Order: sequence, then C-alpha cells, then structure tokens
Amino acid sequence: IFMNYFFITLGYSGLAPKAPGTVGTLVSLPLGMLVLIYFGSYTLFLATLLISILAIGEINKYEERTSIHDDKRIVIDELAGMWFALSVAPAISISTDEIMNLENGFLIQSIIAFVLFRYFDITKPSIIGRIDREVKGGIGVMGDDIIAGFLAGITTAIIWQSWLYVQILNLF
Repeated sequence: IFMNYFFITLGYSGLAPKAPGTVGTLVSLPLGMLVLIYFGSYTLFLATLLISILAIGEINKYEERTSIHDDKRIVIDELAGMWFALSVAPAISISTDEIMNLENGFLIQSIIAFVLFRYFDITKPSIIGRIDREVKGGIGVMGDDIIAGFLAGITTAIIWQSWLYVQILNLF
C-alpha cells in the first residue's frame, strides 16, 4: 500500500494542499527534461509508456481499495502527460552546457509544453473531456492526461516550427 500511494502521488507531490495537479506537473517537468538531456526523447517516450501501463494497474488497485475515482491526489497521470508532451515537442539532442541557450529551443519548448499541457488538462477540450467523463478506472485517469500531453507536444512543435519558419522568412 505504501509503495502504491508513493507511486500514484508522485512521491507525495499530489498531497499539496493547493493545485496538486500543477504541483505534480512541476515535479515532472525537470525530471522529464533530465531524461531528455541524458538519455534522449526515445527513452523518455518508452519510460512514459512503461510508467503509464504500471500506473493504470496501480490506480485500479487504489480505486478498488478506496472507491474514489480520479482522486485529486493521484498525479502520476500528470507525469505521463507532461513526459509525453516533452517527448514529442523538444525532441532535440543537447548537452548539459546548452540547456540555457535559448536558440536551440529546448528550454522554450519545455515551458510552452508545460503551459499547453496544463491548459489542455484543466480545460479538457474535445476527446480529453470525453475520456475524463466517460472512461472509468486507471485508463480513464491516465487517458485524458496522455491525450492532453500528446496534444500539447504536437501544438508546441507546431508553434516552434512556425517560429523558426518566420525567422527564416525575416532573413530574406
């Protein structure tokens, strides 16, 4: 029970008295960035898939034990969403000394992905809201955040590529 709760609350970050989802996402962001820097986007993507699969089972166990669906203290779904966004958006290889170089886009894309993920996770547009309302158990808890993460990552990539395109046009 202890390890289950530690895992689904992301090291107890989900116990934050205010905005546990945002706190969980803020904990997830630098962890995901570190995985990107040291291991790359493929590793981050695969680690997120593994964590998501494990989380579905652990959330099911928690919900069975407590009869609480989508408890606000469960924030492992925020980690999955944020990491999926990061694995899709700033999928560039950089070294640790290049992190603060704004020209490579890593830091900017990471921040944009964070903001967009929180926006999609909070507002729950379209299929994200439908999954949140209609799908029960661990798949429902994880599903809306996974889709929000992919949407945030794709939108971040589009914004970044559009910015680069405008910069190229300005050169001529």
